[in-house]
Amino acid sequence: MIYLQLFWSFFKIGLFSVGGGLATLPFLYDLSDSFGWFSHAELADMIAVAESTPGPIGINMATFAGIRTAGLLGGVVATFGEVLPAFIIITIITSMLTRFSENRYVQSVMSTLRPLSVGLICAAMLSVWRVALLNDGAASLGAMINWTAFGVFAVLAVITFRFQKLHPIVVILLGAAAGILFSM
Repeated sequence: MIYLQLFWSFFKIGLFSVGGGLATLPFLYDLSDSFGWFSHAELADMIAVAESTPGPIGINMATFAGIRTAGLLGGVVATFGEVLPAFIIITIITSMLTRFSENRYVQSVMSTLRPLSVGLICAAMLSVWRVALLNDGAASLGAMINWTAFGVFAVLAVITFRFQKLHPIVVILLGAAAGILFSM
């Protein structure tokens, strides 16, 4: 039964997460709340792992959540559920798009989906920021901000913007080193 739930849950995520992997985050938060397969903090950890590993984040998240929930087979089932809708949709679209690309209704749908995907990604970004940089339930503003995490974020953001040609692996390694350093 867990495999069917994983498949169906990630099939729906794959079907409705327009805009790429980060657009899956609101759906994953809903899974966390609905099934309790992972906590919001564990989801933040999964995001960090999925962002720092090769491959599309949505697929990485499905694999990680599936393995976390039901072992290796759960990871395979969740990943297959995540990928199948895109495969079906792309197969249909590529067979029809060349014929209907100039259609005003098709153009209207595509122009509506672009800002929708930006909104989903922004909502996901704010959710990740809340988990990563804030302490929920704090009494004051000073206690609400996780100053260590915020400091690491600020330093790495400045480094990333200052040295735009810096490879992302270097930034990830710097973040990991800061996490190790602050945990001592």
